[in-house]
Amino acid sequence: MNILFLARSLDPGGAERQLAALANGLAGRGHEVHVAVFYAGGTLERDLDGVALHDLRKTGRWDALGFTLRVRALVRRLRPDILHGYLGTPNLLTVLLRPFGPRYRAVWGVRAAFMDLARYGRLEQAHYALERLLSRRADLILLNSLAGRNHAVANGFPQEKMHVVPNGIDTDRFRPLPQFRDRLRSEWGIPRNALLVGLPGRLDPMKDHPVFLNAVAMLQRQKPDACFACIGDGEGRYARSLREMAERLGLGPRLVWTGARRDMPEVYGALDLVCLSSYGEGFPNVLGEAMACGVPCVATDAGDSAEILGELGMIVPPRDPEALAKAMLDMLERAENEGQALRNSLRSRILEKFSLERMVVRTEALLLELLKP
Repeated sequence: MNILFLARSLDPGGAERQLAALANGLAGRGHEVHVAVFYAGGTLERDLDGVALHDLRKTGRWDALGFTLRVRALVRRLRPDILHGYLGTPNLLTVLLRPFGPRYRAVWGVRAAFMDLARYGRLEQAHYALERLLSRRADLILLNSLAGRNHAVANGFPQEKMHVVPNGIDTDRFRPLPQFRDRLRSEWGIPRNALLVGLPGRLDPMKDHPVFLNAVAMLQRQKPDACFACIGDGEGRYARSLREMAERLGLGPRLVWTGARRDMPEVYGALDLVCLSSYGEGFPNVLGEAMACGVPCVATDAGDSAEILGELGMIVPPRDPEALAKAMLDMLERAENEGQALRNSLRSRILEKFSLERMVVRTEALLLELLKP
């Protein structure tokens, strides 16, 4: 196959990492793979291997005509069998360019599983309405979660064109790294032998940090020596409100705000438990990453969290701090009782069900099927 991916950028992000991994995997299986980005310079560009990168030189939101002509020229020059968009505008371009270029199959990559449109402006709402309208013109729509498929169908996307391919976890990168435990705990001022519960995720309302903070305040009454970490950055005003809430709950001495980290495999190695308190998710990569590192997890029933954890983790309803606190306590006790056997099972589940190779092979099969006469 000759495949051209369209993406806004390759700045670090969950969707962008999956795109880079998929492009590399398909190239490694002998296909001709190109990635065209609206805005060049993203750090994940360095991760591409055997993949041709193209800069579409978009200068901003209002660079429309010239940008569209550059995309059309690239498509005409490369003549791809498949034009594969990744999110929003790239998806729309795959069908809008069709009358003006060579014949190709249009594939959409849809990653969202929950969109509270009330939180977005009129331009974003109009953009999503256009996506819904034009989605029927795509030949294939690939989603990374069952929750995403259900959300898209409920919003008018054509179910018959949809296939779910779960994200792939890089199990070579995300693996048990207990040797970093002491170094990171020392950096964060956390005692070596303390229980450490972490919430990896940007400081965003959808991640529902207030529920996590209330839950750990309850958990601390049962485990007074436990410590907690919020791992991620966010908008200043919202981040300040969370820190103020933590102080009111008396968590100050036992809670560390690490900011965004580039060394997440090492971070997981410092944690005893990962918690996800979101009310909206698609495929939460942090659960798969943590499990690949042998770290037990507790999560709210959002997106595909239950599908990822299976019987090896605990799922509770969203927005219920009491249930979350109890699940964390129960999971910590289970981890203490089952020890290495549980850690091995967590990693084995990711290797068997959510590996990068599985994601690449499944996607390849769907694209080849699409090209059959």
